[in-house]
Amino acid sequence: FSFALGGIVLTLITNILYGVRITDEPTGYKVFRADVLKSLFLCSMGFEFCPEVTAKIIKKGVKIHEVPISYSPRKIYQGKKIRFRDGIIAIWTLLKYRFS
Repeated sequence: FSFALGGIVLTLITNILYGVRITDEPTGYKVFRADVLKSLFLCSMGFEFCPEVTAKIIKKGVKIHEVPISYSPRKIYQGKKIRFRDGIIAIWTLLKYRFS
């Protein structure tokens, strides 16, 4: 439950900071042209990669189109690696790129 709540909060923060209406920022499935990705200078090496891509894509004025997917999150014993601290880093990443 806490991971789902974290995703909702991260999506809400993204929508407020960037003035967009996406439904699931942390899922990680984003589709766009290769030239768009190649034009980004990406720095992240961890779970903050998705918020960095989202922030930089939006700041470039590229509209994010969402495609519905089925998603069944893993449990910690199944190999889930993301933790609360990763959520804080994701929020910091969104703030950093919004105001830089």
